[in-house]
Amino acid sequence: MRFKPAYIVVAVIVVLVFAYLLLRPFLGGTDKSAEAQAKATAVQAGAPPLVQTTLAPQVMHPYIVDVRGRTQAARTVEVRSETAGDVAQTPILQGTFVRAGTVLCRLAVDARRASLDEAMANMKSKNLQMQASASLASKGFRSPTQVLTDQASLDAATASVRAAQVTLDQVNIRAPFAGVFDHREAEVGAYLAPGQPCGAMVELDPMLIVGDIPETETGKVHLGAVTTAKLVTGETISGRVRFVAHDADPATRTYRVEVTAANPGGRVRSGLSADIQIGAGVGPAHFIPVSALVLDAAGRQGVRYVTDGDIVAFAPVTVLDETPDGVWVSGLSGPARVITVGQSYVSQGQRVRVAAR
Repeated sequence: MRFKPAYIVVAVIVVLVFAYLLLRPFLGGTDKSAEAQAKATAVQAGAPPLVQTTLAPQVMHPYIVDVRGRTQAARTVEVRSETAGDVAQTPILQGTFVRAGTVLCRLAVDARRASLDEAMANMKSKNLQMQASASLASKGFRSPTQVLTDQASLDAATASVRAAQVTLDQVNIRAPFAGVFDHREAEVGAYLAPGQPCGAMVELDPMLIVGDIPETETGKVHLGAVTTAKLVTGETISGRVRFVAHDADPATRTYRVEVTAANPGGRVRSGLSADIQIGAGVGPAHFIPVSALVLDAAGRQGVRYVTDGDIVAFAPVTVLDETPDGVWVSGLSGPARVITVGQSYVSQGQRVRVAAR
């Protein structure tokens, strides 16, 4: 009886499998489950767990307080009319940067010029009368009382001229400071009563950057501290702290902080979101991998490190700065062997073995 070649191949494979199963214990190979069992046996026998560490030296690092804020104009003022009249000219386009004293709106002169001319004519008349009185008084033909009366009339006429000049100049509504004429509210032909606005002026140089700091950070921020702000537009501007509130917002329990920064030409606009970094001095810090950060049983963020006796210790830390390669933290003291592998499987006070690197 002849067997088919396929049957022969199957029989050979079966024989080889049985032979491998019989000889495997003598070949010295172990699988992963055997290794795990060996490790578990070693732990049961009292062998300390194995961890990896990195030595983090203590260095002096600048402390930074991060605040989310926004840019804000140093001053925003509605420029209002001081007298009544129809708007005759609006020589400045809104959005234009102007210097202090620039005419933003001009009212119709109407009879104001005539009032000034009348006041000046009266002043000239009173001046001539005063000169005549002084001449007569020097010759004894005019009493001192009459001279004083004529002088008072001349002073009153002079005051009337000044008042007429002020009234005439009030038709020119001027910029109170250098800045941007942000928007115009009166057009040619409109009637403005005293107190009605011509438009709004915005002072953008210097620029304010404002934010709110939590109560835990107030002790770190001081007047004059160097500050950098990265705007949502990608621009970066620098300035100094000019104001820190002493009274907290009752709703958020935060304190307002204001930074003043140079803004030549008003290139940075008001109202832009900004990430503010306020310098808070220099102090000891350690640079560690982000993965080394753990939480203890109380929920505190910190790191586990190995003492000189290979005992695990825990230190709560505060993250000062984040980089792509790691984080700067405060809370450790001196050089520290921070656990980077196995930190989640050991506890404070436990003895460990440190793997050689």
